[in-house]
Amino acid sequence: MGARLARMFRNYNVENRALREISKEKPRSAPRHAATETPSAVSSEASESVMKKNESLLEHLRSVYVESTDPTVGGKTTPEFSGNASAGKEADRRPLRVSLPGSAFSLPELTDVPKGKLTLAEALKALGSHQHQPRTWSAEKIAQEYSLELKDTKSVLEFFIPFKVEIIPPKSRTSKQIKAS
Repeated sequence: MGARLARMFRNYNVENRALREISKEKPRSAPRHAATETPSAVSSEASESVMKKNESLLEHLRSVYVESTDPTVGGKTTPEFSGNASAGKEADRRPLRVSLPGSAFSLPELTDVPKGKLTLAEALKALGSHQHQPRTWSAEKIAQEYSLELKDTKSVLEFFIPFKVEIIPPKSRTSKQIKAS
C-alpha cells in the first residue's frame, strides 16, 4: 500500500511540472576569448625555434666536464655500484629453507631469498615452530637461521600468530553427527 501512495505523490501533476521546467530560460554560456592566431601557426613557430641550432647553448655544453668514480666504503668499492654486480647479488642472498609443494598458485620456483626477507612458507614454518617449541626456537635462533634482524623477528613473533585448528569432539555419541554417504 505504501508504494502505491508514494507513486501517486510522485506522479501528481507530472506534465505541468515538466512543462514549467522546460519553459525556464536556459543559462547562457560564458563568452569565448578572442583568439589572435591559429594554433597551427603558433606550433610551427615553436617547432622552428626548437629545431634551430643555438650556438650559446652549445658553448655552455662544451664547457661542462663531468668526472665520475665509483663510491667507496672503507677503501672497497660497494658491490651494488661496481661493475661486477652478480658478486654482490650472491652475497646478499641465502638458500631457500622451506618451499611449497609443487607449483602452488602458479608461482615461480624460488631457489634463494634475499637476506632479511622470508617466503610465506618460511614465515609460517618459523611461526609454527616457535609456537610449538618456544624454548628451542627463540627469536634469536630464528633470526640467525633465516638471516633476519633480531628486532624485526621479535616484532613478528609478538604480533603474528599462525592459525591453530582444534577439533572439539561431541559431548555425547547421540548428538548429531555428519555421516559418510
